[in-house]
Amino acid sequence: MTQAIMIQGAGSNVGKSMVVAGIARAFHNRGLSVAPFKPQNMSNNAAVTIDGGEIGRAQALQAMACKRDAHTDMNPVLLKPETDTGAQVILQGQRYDTLRARDYAKAKPQLMQAVLQSFHRLAKTADLIVVEGAGSPAEINLRKGDIANMGFAEAANVPVILLGDIDRGGVIAQLVGTQAILPKDDADRIKGFGINKFRGDVSLFDEGLTEITKRTDWPSLGVLPWFDQAWRLPAEDVMDIASTKGGAFKIAVPRLNRIANFDDLDPLSSEPNVSVDIIEPGRPLPGDADLVLIPGSKSTIADLAHFRAQGWDVDLHAHIRRGGHVLGICGGYQMLGQEISDPKGIEGPACTVTGLGHLAIKTIMVPHKHLSLTQAYYRTTGDRVEGYEIHIGETDGPDCARAWLDLPDRAEGAASENGRVKGCYLHGLFASDQFRATYLTELGTSSDLAFSDTVDATLDALAAHVEAHLDLDLLWQLSGHTREIR
Repeated sequence: MTQAIMIQGAGSNVGKSMVVAGIARAFHNRGLSVAPFKPQNMSNNAAVTIDGGEIGRAQALQAMACKRDAHTDMNPVLLKPETDTGAQVILQGQRYDTLRARDYAKAKPQLMQAVLQSFHRLAKTADLIVVEGAGSPAEINLRKGDIANMGFAEAANVPVILLGDIDRGGVIAQLVGTQAILPKDDADRIKGFGINKFRGDVSLFDEGLTEITKRTDWPSLGVLPWFDQAWRLPAEDVMDIASTKGGAFKIAVPRLNRIANFDDLDPLSSEPNVSVDIIEPGRPLPGDADLVLIPGSKSTIADLAHFRAQGWDVDLHAHIRRGGHVLGICGGYQMLGQEISDPKGIEGPACTVTGLGHLAIKTIMVPHKHLSLTQAYYRTTGDRVEGYEIHIGETDGPDCARAWLDLPDRAEGAASENGRVKGCYLHGLFASDQFRATYLTELGTSSDLAFSDTVDATLDALAAHVEAHLDLDLLWQLSGHTREIR
């Protein structure tokens, strides 16, 4: 019989996603069939699944930790923010609606049915499901109709472990305070606690653990020291994107308001010969960049206006005039063209806007979203590329005659006449080691990094880290299992 344990946070960004990945790989390494699950996620960093839908990128990484293909049942509700007050709702991998926060609350009962359906379906495939909460159950103003934390735990009868973040300070208050304000039934659902992101001598917090246990009557699963290799794992959230100092080859990436599917940056950030510079709003694009990479966007037209508002359009023009290279992926590809048209108002009010004009292409937004895992070939060398498409635009124009990728059903991408400006819809292409090495060599640097192997090795290191510092035998027991595992 499948059992489950849910990791909830005493606050946002306490490291739940990474800890779940570590626990999942650790139990997989013990010989169990494990699956990740997150009832509701909010992220524009999505992954395309084997069954043709999309889920949060963090759950895709957790699936990798479990040595499983990513599936839509692992994250049945994905919220993709489009504005400050509204988000596109992805239900079991497919677009459900675009809702404002108040309207989303009304839809939760129906969404909960789908969440439980996915959970129970997934439960038939694993010995253990490691569930990740969202935000914190301490947000009791959101408890009514909740599907992300205690509402789900109650509906699915899943025990909870509460995780605190000591790096921020105040972790004792985080944990004890959460118990104090929760309704009794929710507090009783918490069966233990853990501490994450400790720096220094863990024994110095022994009295703190004793105090938390005394005040809550929860057993401690342990204190997890800071995991120094975390930067090697793909970033989950836009807040986790950071510049990386590597070699002399410099890639500048403008930080778009609605940046999406920025996993394209992870392999480049891992390259020892490459420095990735995330350009925050208000900063100019650096004049010494070798490559400007314009990433994907959840709201291309709005982010194009944002791009211009920073003066980045002027900087980009100067970069190209100096002989610099430019790559646009998905939304960034659309921005590089001459025109973007949204006649049906998919991204906002119906409109047609002028693009940056560096590629002779035009894009029209269409209601149907293209979602697929695919492989392609780099036309120059024949290197195979594994990637995915996730977009609503259709793009065509003279520069598409210089497509530089071959997909199974069509040519893909566009390039300027001198080849210095390129774009395509294919995400994930830099995770393909041979292509990435070829591309960087063409731009004047080199690569010998095996990216996927590095991520997998880091997941094993994370599992060993979790095994060494958390009581996984107790976690196993708290999930409801009675048989012993080693």
